[in-house]
Amino acid sequence: MYDNVLKIIERAQNGSKEDMTKLVEENNGLIWSIVRRFNGRGYEIEDLYQIGSIGFIKAIQRFDTSFEVRLSTYAVPYILGEIKRYIRDDGPIKISRSIKELNVKIKELQKEYMNKYGKEIGLEEISRKLKVPKEEITMALDSTKPVDSIEEAHYRDSKTDKTISILEQISTGRDEQTEITNKIVIKNLINELEDKEKEIIMLRYYKQKTQMQVSKILGITQVQVSRIERRILDNMRRKLIV
Repeated sequence: MYDNVLKIIERAQNGSKEDMTKLVEENNGLIWSIVRRFNGRGYEIEDLYQIGSIGFIKAIQRFDTSFEVRLSTYAVPYILGEIKRYIRDDGPIKISRSIKELNVKIKELQKEYMNKYGKEIGLEEISRKLKVPKEEITMALDSTKPVDSIEEAHYRDSKTDKTISILEQISTGRDEQTEITNKIVIKNLINELEDKEKEIIMLRYYKQKTQMQVSKILGITQVQVSRIERRILDNMRRKLIV
């Protein structure tokens, strides 16, 4: 079933207007679910839908079928981004009450999970516990976080003594606009990691811990941390190569 969807996506990317229209129509509910969150702000809802559709089409055009992520999940930040840019021209964007309430639930669950298990909770687990689709979880998280947070997640490389980001670590050295179509893909790749792998990335790139510090926190050797980190980055790099 999903393989058939990938074929439709590929045909749409190759210029098939029929397949592009079909994808938009099949994801009409997703687009509207995001658009309705901006209702009542002085903008025509139909106009916002058109803007959201443009964002969805951009997501299709930039979607890499080799990524292990659903188009609907990948498209959420594009749809949000287009609508935000449209509204931002008239002033600061406001987050709807429903998104704020969902974010509160997510934060509470993340804190509770961390206190209980000592590690970050994954997207799948959040979705399961809150009984909310992953797309809505992604949308809620992205509504309060800067899109370029991954790019700003830095740590100091002990070998070069330079501060580098995770994007620089997994870069192939080719055109980043082609290789890394959107930073949200990396967020999804991180969410797909095993718990220990995810914890290493979070400690290294978000909490700026050294490999030695990570090894003490996790109770493993520094060599093991280095090997696991390198394997994670290599796997992520392979998924980002066109």
